[in-house]
Amino acid sequence: MRVLLVEDDEPVAQSLRRGLLRYGFEVEWVSTGAAALAHESPYDVVLLDLGLPDTDGLDVCKALRARGDVPIIVISARSDETDRVVGLELGADDYVSKPFGVREVIARIRAVMRRVRAHASETAPAAGPDRYGPRLTVDRKAVRVHLDGEEVALAPKEYDLLAFLTEEPGALMSREQIMEAVWDANWFGPTKTLDVHVAALRRKLAGAITIEAVRGVGFRLIVNEGDGSPS
Repeated sequence: MRVLLVEDDEPVAQSLRRGLLRYGFEVEWVSTGAAALAHESPYDVVLLDLGLPDTDGLDVCKALRARGDVPIIVISARSDETDRVVGLELGADDYVSKPFGVREVIARIRAVMRRVRAHASETAPAAGPDRYGPRLTVDRKAVRVHLDGEEVALAPKEYDLLAFLTEEPGALMSREQIMEAVWDANWFGPTKTLDVHVAALRRKLAGAITIEAVRGVGFRLIVNEGDGSPS
């Protein structure tokens, strides 16, 4: 995923950029509003600081929104509720207050992108199932999963977990991000349920995907490109 980072504070920008790169994002950094508006390379989401040296970030937000529907997440030290409201009214999709952690920003990016994709799927003509490697397909419209052409019976949360992890194959998802996306932001039960569902997917989709556990962090789904048959 390509990120345009608009931030004039170099230490903040470099720290955030390094964190995003570790999670597989592509990041292009500019430090002024003029540079952001002049930027020509394509990007999927904008992280926009409001306190820019040459112009008010709210004006940049308004100008970017007038150009298209690319998601904009405002990142700012301004904690005043008025700035939050104005930013959202001008077209920002979310607002993160400084100081923040890289994982929080990534969670916000993924949440915004899920909303964008959901809206696109509602307005676009019906698409076919998404294919992951030669063996696995996930039909998000019909909420069905097929392995080697045969439908796989998944429990509702098993399906939700698979659908979430296959949004970005290869990306490392923290346990907190997964629990918030698949269960609920207010889930207070044990996260052991996540391990149980991961184990179920590993068993039911063996050979087609690999779900790697990263100790102390979370999980990463890898699509197996081979046919999974014994050599």
